[in-house]
Amino acid sequence: MLLSFALLIVGLVLLVWSADRFVDGAVDIASHYGMSPLLIGMVIVGFGTSAPEMLVSAMAAFKGNASIALGNAYGSNIANIALILGITALIKPIEVRPQVVRREIPILLIGMLLSVALLYNNALERIDAILLLVAFFGIMGWTFLEGKKEQKIISANMSAEEKATESANKETKNNSLKKSFFWLILGFVVLLVSSRMLVIGAVEIATSFGVSDLVIGLTVIALGTSLPELASSIAAVRKNQHDIALGNILGSNLFNLLAVVGIAGVISPMEVDPIVLYRDMGVMFFVTILLFIQSFGFFGRAKRITRAEGILLIAVYLAYTAYLFYTILN
Repeated sequence: MLLSFALLIVGLVLLVWSADRFVDGAVDIASHYGMSPLLIGMVIVGFGTSAPEMLVSAMAAFKGNASIALGNAYGSNIANIALILGITALIKPIEVRPQVVRREIPILLIGMLLSVALLYNNALERIDAILLLVAFFGIMGWTFLEGKKEQKIISANMSAEEKATESANKETKNNSLKKSFFWLILGFVVLLVSSRMLVIGAVEIATSFGVSDLVIGLTVIALGTSLPELASSIAAVRKNQHDIALGNILGSNLFNLLAVVGIAGVISPMEVDPIVLYRDMGVMFFVTILLFIQSFGFFGRAKRITRAEGILLIAVYLAYTAYLFYTILN
């Protein structure tokens, strides 16, 4: 038992450290090649901070604990919006670009509807998992092309002086590019090792206490693998990189919903507990729609997630977690 707790704690610590290094390297490399902040947040940081969920779920599926994979993905999505964005907004209100309301959040909602449709028969078969992965790559490809198109428009409208400054900055960044690739690779390798440690520890502890794999995935592992999102979102918003902070959460949730569940399903097709559809996916829909409403900027209000709205998001997460533990005790 002590060894299991040690594996869980060391795995979480290494997971957070390695994800942070991975994200730093990814953001530096993406910035060097002229990607927009929102695109960096959704594609690069979103992937980097979702790598723990992806690896943990894949390891769990290989070990035959498919429920952990599902619980990890959906639990992380709930934590990302309700807890991570809530805490981030509490530290500093998050400004929201109209594009996020028009495009990114609706895409996430469409991804959730697809997941519900595929899991409606209470099973995730291999063909369902493949469809999730196809949808994921299609959305990512489209998002990347749209982002590059926007970047070209911005570049075309820049003055000669601004272009010269940008070119000079790129030359300076060339010197640190090797260092960025080093942290990217090292971070990913440590992610692999720490993810395996985390799954082994969590499964052993769950078995010892008689707690279901689904609940462990929805709580302990989901919260642990969401810590990189918390660290990167807080760091981004404190530097006034609001697009990166919000894009990180939306991109990460899209990765979890389609890629993480898709990879786990390809490795190990699974039966899906009906409670996942009406409880966990229901809460995930609710917090995503709540985020959409908060981001909309009704009645002429500036499009931002305020501190009061952050408190509301955190309250929803605490209520959901309390309900999960209530079901364990009863």
